[in-house]
Amino acid sequence: MKKYDFNKWRQLRFQKADLSKLDDFTLLVNVYLTQALTLLLAVGLFWIQGRSPVDALKFPSGSEPWLWGAGFAVLVLLVDGLAARWVPEEVTDDGGINQMLFGRRALWHIAVLSFVVAVCEEMLFRGAIQHWLGPYWTSILFALVHVRYLKHWLMTGLVFSISYGLGWIAVRTGTLWTPIAAHFIIDLIMGVIIRYRGTESRGDGKERG
Repeated sequence: MKKYDFNKWRQLRFQKADLSKLDDFTLLVNVYLTQALTLLLAVGLFWIQGRSPVDALKFPSGSEPWLWGAGFAVLVLLVDGLAARWVPEEVTDDGGINQMLFGRRALWHIAVLSFVVAVCEEMLFRGAIQHWLGPYWTSILFALVHVRYLKHWLMTGLVFSISYGLGWIAVRTGTLWTPIAAHFIIDLIMGVIIRYRGTESRGDGKERG
């Protein structure tokens, strides 16, 4: 019978990913796989809670939820614009992840990524976790998940505030599509800004929109 050397497992250490060695295909696989797992976790929590994820995604009637989502997204984008203008770049640095993800991406793919992330993350945090913990503790958890910002208190506070706002508008309108719409618009606009800013500094990318 083969014996396993458990000492090898004790020697394992988490290491910071080297973005320079991460190719685009691997990055995309990781993003989509992470979102798939996020959605599966959300569905599992809905099942434990005795709730239907399909019912949670029913489209709302009227325009009010969409207006709340769009209005909140505009507010977040304005705050982010002010932060980019007045806050030192090292404070808002995310380690280059967003640049790698959006910098050379086709516009249609930015939209797809933004929609997938918005649906999966809002299903988990605002749909499932907030049902148990409420907006405040859900936002604490949401900020902790975004580990790349934890070294800067300002960015951690901003992520918390955005999450709390998403939770609040979800409660206010009674539908998950409000935070999903806001999350989608924020990611889409920021992705497009990064894409064109990257194009101006580097020239044509590999994937054209």
